[in-house]
Amino acid sequence: MSFTTIRDPLWNNIRLEPVATRLMDTGAMQRLRYVRQLGLAFLVYPGATHSRFEHALGTYHLSRRTLGLLQEHETVPADAAAIARMAALLHDVGHYPFSHALEEIGAPHHEDVARDLVMQGEVADILCAALGTDAPARVVALIQGRSKEPLQGLVAGSIDIDKIEYLKRDAHMCGVPYGEIDVDRLLHSLVIVEGEIGVLEKGLAAIESLLFAKYQMYRNVYWHHAVRSATAMYKRLVDDALHAGDLDFETLTRLTDETLLTVLPDTPLLRALRSRRLYKRAYECPAADFDGAEPEWIATDRPRVVEAENALAREVGLHPGELLIDFPAKTQMLDLNIAVRYKSGEVDRLTGRTSSINLPALSTQLYRSARWLRVFTARRATLPDMRRWLASF
Repeated sequence: MSFTTIRDPLWNNIRLEPVATRLMDTGAMQRLRYVRQLGLAFLVYPGATHSRFEHALGTYHLSRRTLGLLQEHETVPADAAAIARMAALLHDVGHYPFSHALEEIGAPHHEDVARDLVMQGEVADILCAALGTDAPARVVALIQGRSKEPLQGLVAGSIDIDKIEYLKRDAHMCGVPYGEIDVDRLLHSLVIVEGEIGVLEKGLAAIESLLFAKYQMYRNVYWHHAVRSATAMYKRLVDDALHAGDLDFETLTRLTDETLLTVLPDTPLLRALRSRRLYKRAYECPAADFDGAEPEWIATDRPRVVEAENALAREVGLHPGELLIDFPAKTQMLDLNIAVRYKSGEVDRLTGRTSSINLPALSTQLYRSARWLRVFTARRATLPDMRRWLASF
């Protein structure tokens, strides 16, 4: 078999098998070269210009490495391993411009967008020719997290290789020391436990490193206040364009970061974002301070959020679009629903165990610590008591 070797700043040499090379050259995959992995984070961390394409290659690389280790002590059918590798390569093919932000305004999730891109066209033709007529459907099932195959957890799960890859790459490209994960130990600890991907007891320390790395990256990079300001501005821009009929979700799936900015209507908000005149914090409060009474509708009910933004803007003397409310949510951010095989031979889920460090309880605390509710404004404004205002809206 002839392999293509690609040099990568994080993993050094990445070797692609022939079918992966053909998939890499499809239009669907090549578009990812022009979709930034971290959206607008480059406005805060200038090095964060890496793309979804680089991340896809890195995830494929880790899939090959992990499957090689698994096959040393587990029975993994060759066809199932090949399908898992292709799913790892294609898992982000449905991403919108600037990555995850548009899913926060109600756009179909990128895993759902990936379905049509994998099930038809050149990607489907390549998969069918190399791996069988059922290959596209099997790949999509893994990407969407609904496959019954034991390797599902490698592609979409609590400790999938996607998370390992993006945490390491994002920290490296941002120039921050927060993505330190004991990757080698973790990959060597992965096993198939009762028909799913699990971990040996010796890998629990590596799981802890993954948990803390993810928390620190969310707190310091992904949910950094200036990153969230830029993201809130971008979401409002696209949301307004969608409601005005200037864009539709289907068109968005074909655009890149820069082409989207060229088709958006020229507004003061767009000009402010392009020139990095980011809205400033007028209010912020950590989720932990809400004592279980968080206004979750801010993360889930986009029409209500826009209505609230406009109402509050009028109340404090600002124009619609000059005040934005942000309360990011990621319910599976620190998910630890992992099967563990202990030295005794006993198998249990990590969520059911209590040790000197109660990881499930700690993960909940870390999530609420990283999550902040913020109000951003284009100009200085005096806000009312926000907790009372939001509770009454």
